[in-house]
Amino acid sequence: MAGIGFELKKLFSHRGLLAAFRAYGYAGVITAGPMLLSVLLLLGVMFLSDHFGLDGHLRELGVSMITYSLLGSLMVTSFFSMVVTRYVADMLYEEQMKAIMPSFWGSTSLMLVFGCLCYGIFLAFAGASFIQSCLCMMLFAEMIVNWNAMSYLTAIKSYRGLMCSFTAAVAVAFGLCWLLMSSGYVSVETIMFSVCVGYGVMLCWDVVLLQRYFPQSDLSPWTFLRWIDRFMRLAFSGLFVHIGLFSHLVIIWCSPIRVQVQGLFYGAPAHDVAALTAFITILITTINFVVSVEVNFYPKYRTYVSLYNDKGNVGDILKAEQDMLDVLKSQILYTAIKQLCVTTLSIALCELILGNLPLGFTDLMYGYFRILSIGYGLYTMGNVMMLLLLYFTDYSGALLCTFFFAVAATGLTIASLWLPVAYYGVGFMGGAAVFYAASLLRLSWFTRRLPYHILARQPIVAMDKRGVFTKIGVFLERSQRRKMKHAD
Repeated sequence: MAGIGFELKKLFSHRGLLAAFRAYGYAGVITAGPMLLSVLLLLGVMFLSDHFGLDGHLRELGVSMITYSLLGSLMVTSFFSMVVTRYVADMLYEEQMKAIMPSFWGSTSLMLVFGCLCYGIFLAFAGASFIQSCLCMMLFAEMIVNWNAMSYLTAIKSYRGLMCSFTAAVAVAFGLCWLLMSSGYVSVETIMFSVCVGYGVMLCWDVVLLQRYFPQSDLSPWTFLRWIDRFMRLAFSGLFVHIGLFSHLVIIWCSPIRVQVQGLFYGAPAHDVAALTAFITILITTINFVVSVEVNFYPKYRTYVSLYNDKGNVGDILKAEQDMLDVLKSQILYTAIKQLCVTTLSIALCELILGNLPLGFTDLMYGYFRILSIGYGLYTMGNVMMLLLLYFTDYSGALLCTFFFAVAATGLTIASLWLPVAYYGVGFMGGAAVFYAASLLRLSWFTRRLPYHILARQPIVAMDKRGVFTKIGVFLERSQRRKMKHAD
């Protein structure tokens, strides 16, 4: 993220409205590209299905297949994403560029094996046809690669390439689906195939970008597994965030408003569509966090830390700390105000805007949208402060906050099933409020004791943590060496 902030600062140094739009556009693609594409494709599927007269059952089946594949791939990669990001940052700091690309292939292959095995078992009993199951598996595998690639792409400064990748994926998916349906191939298989091709374009483009930036080498692809044992708190923080963010969707699929689309594919269209559209309201904060907090906060943070490393005097350290915290507080405040404005406008204008879209919004769905917009707004502010805790290497605090979020969002959503159906979104909103409060309190407590945490809580002796993942890595490395010897 620091690399992104450095490059965006250069982009924002150019004056003019066009330069500002370009910088914000790049930040949006980098931070929310794949997720935004997912939302756009799901909404586009609904539009094209209605436009070409696809049967309502088949439309819901297509949406369910895409949703299940996306959420499944996210849950698989969530455990690795933060650790992989830390590994890449460490390798860049140590100037070991040749170790990065092998770790990408290693982490991707492990997630593909584990994820495809689990998802394959589900698809075997899901009630989909063979072709539909193959397309679901293809989309699932593509998204695992795409989500993992985003953890590595933060180091790439080819913003134009990333923008082209995102634009091409959207254009190909929508264009191909429109072309095939207008030619008479109106089916759920057409939808799934088009989406797979669109995400496939993004996958190929992103991998090419990675290979251009990071050199190829014959180093072990399993070294990164040692980082999981070292930073297990990061791994579980990523997992808990995704559980808190998506568990309410799965729980509502078991509620009285659920619809059995086909076999094991369930959905709650009224709640799911409202959640998709409400999720878009947090993109402004996600982008603003990178642009405002990263670009403005990082130089102050770097100056503050460098004073410890370069033997700065006490007066300079205290002044740099105050400057850094002043910038931090102001950027958090500005980000919160912007999110509040977006959420308020979304709630006030939802009937005017969403009522003119072919999404079939009802009064119940408008209610879900309003509740979930508040919930997502609280979540994204909690997530911003949790990421700042990671900036200060408060991994225990981040783990604690994300754990509270996962437990509260899941537990309160289950409890909300005993309420009238109009209040089903309040469980996630309550969990997001817990996440926001916990992150705010932890960040406030931590920043009041910065010198203590930096100087007094560091380990005196470096310890090499060797756990189950390190043992798996050693086993895989030895197996790889044996295969290479036999091949020679």
